[in-house]
This record gives sequence, structure tokens and C-alpha cells, in this order.
Amino acid sequence: MATTETVTIAALIGDDEKQILPEWLELQKNAGALQTGRISEPELLAQCRDFLLRFRKGLASGDTDCSTAAYAATRDLLSEISRSRAQQGFSPTETATFVFSLKRPLFSAANRDKSISPADIAKITWTITTLLDEFGLYTFEIFQKTREGVILRQQREITELSTPVVKLWDKVLAIPIIGTLDSERTQVVMENLLQRIVEDGAEIAIIDITGVPTVDTLTAQHLLKTVSAARLMGADCIISGIRPQIAQTIVHLGVELNVVSKATLADAFAVALKRTGRIVVKMKSLETETNKNSAEKGA
Repeated sequence: MATTETVTIAALIGDDEKQILPEWLELQKNAGALQTGRISEPELLAQCRDFLLRFRKGLASGDTDCSTAAYAATRDLLSEISRSRAQQGFSPTETATFVFSLKRPLFSAANRDKSISPADIAKITWTITTLLDEFGLYTFEIFQKTREGVILRQQREITELSTPVVKLWDKVLAIPIIGTLDSERTQVVMENLLQRIVEDGAEIAIIDITGVPTVDTLTAQHLLKTVSAARLMGADCIISGIRPQIAQTIVHLGVELNVVSKATLADAFAVALKRTGRIVVKMKSLETETNKNSAEKGA
């Protein structure tokens, strides 16, 4: 249903845009929109001009609900601006100011028009406030969702970086875990480990938990899931980094790991080498044994 207020506001923007636009831009500049250098003045001006154009078309429809199709183009622009600013590092206040700072120029435009009665100005002011508040909240909501998405992606990237799969020797892999092992991280660990087992044809996988601060029942279950998945891919697992405190906790919880465990990564690596038919000896011992064999052959 068309309303007189929205149509009047649309007309005000069309007739007085040359004054509204620079006043709006100046308010944003005073609020520090350009100080960070993340956005240039021509870019900000283009965004303001585009918003006024789309907003005016929505107002001309007479609709007072910003969630309707009449304001779809306006919402699309605000979504684009909010996402861009969230990724560029703008604060929520800086982003919302883009919308809220338009109120004063529109109020001024209404007061400059002498053909509008004080009673109508009050109605227009209320309509402007209501619409821009709704658009401001919409902008903040999109900004928040984008920031949450950025944070979630960063967390996943950090998780992947903090759980690298290292090739210690032919057919021997190791995955050092640092920090808490939760369900999401277990999934990342499992996917990375299984992928490397397939790629390298690994027979032994060492899961090092030296960097895991505590082990509770849930953590133990996550470890067992990883071990089971690796076994299904044809690789045996060894858990290293079992400290005395962790050993006592596991015993107290009554958790059966059912997997070979060692106190250090070095011990686990030695077991892995032995299982793959290899052994590490000191160079001097090797030289002595070689010389002894040569002497026996010469005799």
C-alpha cells in the first residue's frame, strides 16, 4: 500500500540529491570512514550515490517494509557493502554508520522544503528513522554473519596448520597434536592422516599427543576413532607423548586404548622402525663391526 510519507521522501531525494549526497559523505568522513585507508573517497561516493538511487526507487513504491521486494535492490547493495567491509576489517560501528548517517541529511532536506507542514515533517521523520534503523540492523546482521564466517574459516585453517602429517621414514608417518582435541579437530586430523596413508602407502602412523594438555574420556574416544580409521586403511597406530599425569588420568577413567603407546616420539619411532624391519645404530658401532668382519675375512 502506498503511503504519502515514502513518496514524499523519494521526491525529496530526487529533488535535493545534490545537497543530500555531499552532506552525507561529509558526515561519514568526519566519522573517520576514510582514515583507515581501506576505502577511497571516490569508492565511498559511488556507494552513497548507488544507495540513494536504489533507496529512492523503493520509497517511490510506497512500501514501508524494508524486507519486501521493493527494497530488494537496496538490500543487495547493503549486503555487498557489509560483506566487503567485514572482510576488509571495518568495525561494526563503521559499517552501520554508512546507513545511520543518512538520517540527518534527509531530515535537513525535509525541513528545507517549506511546502511540507510541521505535522507532515514529523511523519516523514518517523518514516525515515524507521526505515533506516531497519536497514542499519540488516547491515549489522550481514556484517556479523560475514565476520563469523571469516573467523570460522580462519579457525579451520589454523586447525589444519596445527595438525600436519609428517613423513618420518618410508611408510612411517607422524601427526603431532597440539592443544585440545575436540570433535571438529578430530575430523580434520582423521581426514589429513587417512589421505596421507593412502598417498604414501604408510604402514605405521604415530599420533603424538605431547602437546595435548589434558586427556579426558571424550579425548580418548577421539583418539580411538582416529586409530580405528587408520587401521581400516591398513596402517597400525602408535600413540606417543603419554606423560605420567595422562597415564594416571586414563587409568582413573577406565579407558582402554587398545593401542601401543610410548612416552616419547623417539620411542614410538624406534618401534615403528622395528616393525618395518629397520634398525638405527651408531656410526662407530657400525664401523667397528665392519672392521671386525673385514679382519675375520682376511684371517
